[in-house]
Amino acid sequence: MITFYTRRERGKKMKGPAIFLAQFASDDAPYNDLESIAKWASGLGFSGVQIPSWDTRLFDLKLASESKTYCDELSGLLFKYNIQITELSTHLQGQLVAVHPAYDTLFDPFSVPEVHKNPKNRQKWAVEQLMMAAKASRNLGLTDHVTFSGALAWPYFYPWPQRTEGLIETAFEELGKRWLPILNAFDEAGVNLCYEIHPGEDLHDGVTFEMFLDEVGNHCRCQMLYDPSHYVLQGLNYLEHIDIYHERIKMFHVKDAEFNPTGRQGVYGGYQPWIDRAGRFRSLGDGQVDFKNIFSKFAQYGFDGWAVLEWECCLKHPEDGAKEGSIFINNHIIRITEQAFDDFASGESGLSENKAILGIE
Repeated sequence: MITFYTRRERGKKMKGPAIFLAQFASDDAPYNDLESIAKWASGLGFSGVQIPSWDTRLFDLKLASESKTYCDELSGLLFKYNIQITELSTHLQGQLVAVHPAYDTLFDPFSVPEVHKNPKNRQKWAVEQLMMAAKASRNLGLTDHVTFSGALAWPYFYPWPQRTEGLIETAFEELGKRWLPILNAFDEAGVNLCYEIHPGEDLHDGVTFEMFLDEVGNHCRCQMLYDPSHYVLQGLNYLEHIDIYHERIKMFHVKDAEFNPTGRQGVYGGYQPWIDRAGRFRSLGDGQVDFKNIFSKFAQYGFDGWAVLEWECCLKHPEDGAKEGSIFINNHIIRITEQAFDDFASGESGLSENKAILGIE
């Protein structure tokens, strides 16, 4: 089916630059409270911040879910520095909605100590966190939220040993059951729930997203966060991905990566640390991602969400990555034209003119 975009639809503009604060928050100033880190981000040219909802140095999720006043005060605080909250993140909590037993110990630190070594209570805690995030997003006037899907089937992504019949289908059926009430809560709040398509999650490419979408009844709030770095590292066509899923892509992490396979290692990385892997995350402009075409496609499809820097690099200092990232995003956001380049040669148009041109009486 061919979609014809009107000039108004083409006129939507991406917002930004913004920055995800998860990789920068720390106990050291100016990264240890929201006002200080917002002032820092503003000084680098950012106009938005994406907040990790689990970091109590920056944000009180429970209070935000209960108090519109608290949310208004936060927004007012950031407004002083010309900063907006772009979205909230529940990456860590979402991960715990579905955890395979093999990962219990490694994922326990994502939760509060009270539920450690108790997978059932940990999962219940995670769901409660997501429910609060829906209300907090509504109180902040946000339209989108990002999370991880968690994973039950991930240990079996490579088909060896041979999977038992129905194993993957059973895992996705359960994943859908766990997420459907959460999706409904986000729908009630008027907020899109955007799953970051990410390795380690059951939703790690387009096919698995579609499998999940089937399990949740093609839910209107089940959306995507697009991060091309994760596609580079698995050899997925990240430009065609936008063509296929642009109607579901509501969020954008601007992150670079490189993939340089050798005679010794490829996609799997040989258990090496990040600095020695064939596939590595890099600061913006230092990797292989074709951002010119990515931003062009988003402009073509009228994406009007935020371009959010997610800084992850095994080489460059984060402060340099943030400084360069703001400039990089600013230089790539396309100011959409409000007129066609050949308007100077246009004539009168209308139904009667069109019929006359076509010889229709």
